[in-house]
Order: sequence, then structure tokens, then C-alpha cells
Amino acid sequence: MPRRSIAEVKVLDVQKRRIPNKHYVYIIKVTWSNGSTEVIYRRYSKFFDLQMQMLDKFPMEGGQKDPKQRIIPFLPGKILFRRSHIRDVAVKRLIPIDEYCKALIQLPPYISQCEEVLQFFETRPDDLTPPKE
Repeated sequence: MPRRSIAEVKVLDVQKRRIPNKHYVYIIKVTWSNGSTEVIYRRYSKFFDLQMQMLDKFPMEGGQKDPKQRIIPFLPGKILFRRSHIRDVAVKRLIPIDEYCKALIQLPPYISQCEEVLQFFETRPDDLTPPKE
């Protein structure tokens, strides 16, 4: 059976979490090639980790040798902020992160369907039972 691929990704919103500490997650609706849809929750730091994996695995596509060759999308950068601005930062990143996800799954299949991308968007146990506030 061929492995399913990602058909569509939409970042719906941000949600505040308090477990294990106060942070925000992005609520993401993932539509798979088999027609199934799932909602997953990812912190910004997980997007950053994925981006680092992609740039390491695909240095040419990441523009390391020639910036004009870059096809891997840019992720909105890490921001240092005061505690009161965390929600503002999370909300401001919502559209750029949505655009990042959409651009990522539009890349050639050897990137958009690589193990790291598929694993990132796979449902995890904590996606099925998000912590109650």
C-alpha cells in the first residue's frame, strides 16, 4: 500500500497551554491524500526544529551554496519578547506559519513527502487528547 501524502494544511488558530508550562500551540488541520483529516497541535519550536532538519538534509534546496537556488520556504524567525507579548507574537506568526506549511507541502515530492515532513504532520498521542485548561 503506498504511503499517504499530505494534500492540504491549514493553520486555524493559536491556543494557550499551561502544561507543562505556559506556551502557545498552533492548531493545524491536515488533509491527507486518502481523504482523512486530522487536527494537530504544534509549538513554534517544533516548526523551528523541522526547518533545521530540512536545511541540513537538503542544503542545495536550502540555498546554502547559492541563495538563488533556495526552494525551502523561510520560517518566521525566533523572537525574544517580554512575557506580556507572547500571545501577540503567536498571533502575528499565524499567517506566516500557515504560508510556510502550504509552501512546504507544494515542494517536489522528495522534500514534501520526506520522512521528516510526514512525521511532523502525523497525529501524535497528545494531539488526540490535548490537555484540558
